[in-house]
Amino acid sequence: MKKLMVLAGILSMLSAVPSQASAAGVEDEIGLQMYTLRNVGTPAEQFAMAHKAGFEHVELVGTQGLAAKELKSLLDKNHLTVTSSHVQLTALESDYTQTVAFNKAVGNHTIVVPWIKPEDRPDSTKAWIDYAQRLDKLGAKLRKDGMQLAYHNHNFEMKKYDGVTALEIIFNHSRAENLKLEMDAAWVSRGGQDPARLLQEYPGRIYAIHAKDNASIGIRDDEMNFAPLGEGLLDWKTILPAAKASGVKWFIIEHDKPKDAWSIITTSHQNLRAALEKLPH
Repeated sequence: MKKLMVLAGILSMLSAVPSQASAAGVEDEIGLQMYTLRNVGTPAEQFAMAHKAGFEHVELVGTQGLAAKELKSLLDKNHLTVTSSHVQLTALESDYTQTVAFNKAVGNHTIVVPWIKPEDRPDSTKAWIDYAQRLDKLGAKLRKDGMQLAYHNHNFEMKKYDGVTALEIIFNHSRAENLKLEMDAAWVSRGGQDPARLLQEYPGRIYAIHAKDNASIGIRDDEMNFAPLGEGLLDWKTILPAAKASGVKWFIIEHDKPKDAWSIITTSHQNLRAALEKLPH
């Protein structure tokens, strides 16, 4: 009888291992965009908050206003690794060598172009093709230096030119190995496009998703109508499986204008982790 009880206990322990491994694996798919915490005290306090909220990976905003050695020290102190960093295209082009060196020093190998100022945005099919080729050329250069280039969308790339969205023009006129997409699902939806469709139609191109939600007008108006993931309008039950099938590696929590950053990141983290754990791995 004792032997049977011991055997039953061992089997019970073994059966629990896969779910625990799955939970641990899910955490290695989740990151936090540090822009969300930009108004939370000092850089030291911001990274400490990320760690306290249970994050193991973060996406940087440029240099975070720090020297590489200082930043690496804060990351190590809070047991954080870097998924990627947002760097403006003009800054990357003009300070290429220093930017690559800085990012390698803090353990980052993916640079994301995050935004195009209104006055600099392409306004025709040809202009978007030229922009895509500019990114492609830079991405090829970065690859030779052991780095990956990606692009982060807002809603203006959802505008169509000759029936094709600007984002898809970028896809169609750049090579997959040179340029990936960090898809902001909330902005895609605000631009009138379906995040799940893009994931299905461009497998392998979207390496990360900015995981945040849209709220209805009249709800969270003072937070740009963004909501924690799972508490808004987006259909994550469709988006997340499509993302996994498409090859998305990272789900990065972000909020453009949080009133209560701690509440936003912890709620989003909890909801995202629970949703990802339900998906087959």
